[in-house]
Amino acid sequence: MNKSELIDAIAAEADLTKVDAAKALDAVLGAIVGAVASGDSVSLIGFGSFKASARAAREGKNPKTGEKLSIAATTVPKFTAGANFKAAVAKQ
Repeated sequence: MNKSELIDAIAAEADLTKVDAAKALDAVLGAIVGAVASGDSVSLIGFGSFKASARAAREGKNPKTGEKLSIAATTVPKFTAGANFKAAVAKQ
């Protein structure tokens, strides 16, 4: 499912126009990105949690040449699935 298919599903489920569903989806995604980028976590009970996670510096390898290189430490987004989400996927 891509973003336009998700918008179609939201519009059908919530009885919204596609334009309103797209605005709602963009608002939700924007709020999640903004919160995680500022260091907060977002927990949606039953669905999952979004948070920022520190990734340590490490040594990598160029796959083409085999040359070693250093990869800098960074902060990355992390998603952890909730119990209801895990259970729904496990039934498949």
